[in-house]
Amino acid sequence: MSAITTHVLDVSRGRPAAGIAVVLERVSAPPRSAESRASTDADGRVKSFAPAPSLQAGTYRLTFEVGSYFAAAGIDAFYPRVVVEFEVRDPAQHHHVPLLISPFGYSTYRGS
Repeated sequence: MSAITTHVLDVSRGRPAAGIAVVLERVSAPPRSAESRASTDADGRVKSFAPAPSLQAGTYRLTFEVGSYFAAAGIDAFYPRVVVEFEVRDPAQHHHVPLLISPFGYSTYRGS
């Protein structure tokens, strides 16, 4: 399992959001890291990214392509993507970043 994971739940439909493309990148300088990519599984989870990022202290960004997820379900949505930036202060810890989505809103928090 990756040191950074996520879980996306579609609260408008009451189920996990499968098939959402997610990009992870370290945005702290220097150096900016290459992007790591994944898609949420049937349970709405990303347990690992490829290529596997080397976790360091700094600012990271998760970009979720939620617009295409809703479009595939025939649902009009306001947000084409959700961008979540967060700080890693202790690279030895696991960082779980859940995302709750609906066509017209989203929420996130530091998970466990």
